[in-house]
Amino acid sequence: MYKKIKASQLFDGYRFRNDEVLILSKEGTVEAMIPANEAGDNVQEFDGIISPGFINCHCHLELSHLKGLIDEHTGLAQFVQQVVQKRRLPDEEIFDAIATAEKEMLNNGIVAVGDICNSPHTISQKQKGNLQYLNFIEAMGSDPAAAERNFAIFEKVYNAFCESLDGDSVSITPHAPYSVSEKLWQKIIHHQSSKIKSIHNQETPEENEWFQAKTGGFVEMFRQMGINSDSFNATGKTSLQTFLPKFLPQQQVLLVHNVHTTPADIEFSKTVVNELYWCCCPNANQYISNTMPNLPLFIKNNCNIVLGTDSLASNHQLSIWEEIQTIQKHFPEIELEQLLGWATINGAKALGFSSSFGSFEKGKKPGLVYINKEGSIFLD
Repeated sequence: MYKKIKASQLFDGYRFRNDEVLILSKEGTVEAMIPANEAGDNVQEFDGIISPGFINCHCHLELSHLKGLIDEHTGLAQFVQQVVQKRRLPDEEIFDAIATAEKEMLNNGIVAVGDICNSPHTISQKQKGNLQYLNFIEAMGSDPAAAERNFAIFEKVYNAFCESLDGDSVSITPHAPYSVSEKLWQKIIHHQSSKIKSIHNQETPEENEWFQAKTGGFVEMFRQMGINSDSFNATGKTSLQTFLPKFLPQQQVLLVHNVHTTPADIEFSKTVVNELYWCCCPNANQYISNTMPNLPLFIKNNCNIVLGTDSLASNHQLSIWEEIQTIQKHFPEIELEQLLGWATINGAKALGFSSSFGSFEKGKKPGLVYINKEGSIFLD
């Protein structure tokens, strides 16, 4: 018994395929896409868009209990300080918020997630198998003298995930170039975990100022957080041009935010051999600093762009369709077909899930999203 799906606009992960019908097995596996006039009877028709399930390439599910607790438009430094101050709540509240947030993602058509993890809090929810996750165990620590101790803390989290979930779905990764000492960086990138790495990149202009001259807002941020930065030496280069060559050649890198990435940075990125994906989280950028990445610049340079929601600490919802709508508001010249590609096949490739997700290709089980004027809805 097959399911036959037709829509006003049928997007296959790469392009719109109108006047065609999607054929699925009863389990939801793609069998074929065929011309509508060959599909026969019992075709389900939808007035709107049908797309493969969305891929959320950057989330912090464990921060879901902070929804509505963090002030908007404060800039990154104050945002980070608020998260540190407010993130500790009773475990029961954290677990309940995690379950609610995951259900929200599923209802909004998200089928796979690149999730940042600083703790084991999300493990029990992920064991239920509702969504596919690549779990980035995010290590940080700017004091080189504490690198061994800091790494041991995050390796313990990594081991907890591996004991409870598929070890191939777990990767120790650096938080950001300014929060990881060189000694800790070397331990992270040489760890045996997944070859896919994630890093917060150029979310604020202060990040580049810090690397170029050790000046700007990060000086005060580190002081207020009690972080000793004496061991850091400015490189005279932007942060991206400083850290990107330090990844191992075989590692695929997911660069997150990229709000203050320059044309020179993108040209520099073409000199490394790593496969790069550039993750845009527009609603979080609006929430934290009322900014947007220069997406036309990335398009012009044929960058691999993907989408993320970031966390409910920095977003009002976890919806890739809402991220797309925000992009359309700021950059109406970007075609919907291109945006949907970022949300599906590009995201699946970025997280290593393209054999199962991201497109309506035979043998895949990518999930279905129905998009109409009400929003995006997951179709089971």
